[in-house]
Amino acid sequence: MSGENTRYIQEGDWVFEVKTVRAMRVDEFGKPYSAIANCNLNGNSMYIDGLLTNELDFSKDDFMTFHRFCKRMGLDNFTYHRYHNGESSSKTVRVNKPIPVSAPATITKIKQDDESADKSPTIRVIK
Repeated sequence: MSGENTRYIQEGDWVFEVKTVRAMRVDEFGKPYSAIANCNLNGNSMYIDGLLTNELDFSKDDFMTFHRFCKRMGLDNFTYHRYHNGESSSKTVRVNKPIPVSAPATITKIKQDDESADKSPTIRVIK
């Protein structure tokens, strides 16, 4: 798949906007999946709704996959609801924006094809 933002697709006189996504954790489409989530996109945010797994935990790798998806879709943040130790809580996660091409020379641009780039810490420039 390409790394371009495919949230808006124009076909003829119509523009199609992705508003709902169903995500499945599976090696190959059509095979039995081990987790499923419905995701609703609204503006620059996504809400992960109805997350079901056949395991107890949603792993850090799973979390980072959703983070990379939101980044690819050009979103600012995503929200999910969970129960932890019997307590209900809602979490909102900010999605780091890619560094623009016109960024100052003092910022080193991370190669987009490097998967480890998403796991590196956030660097903030302070003026």
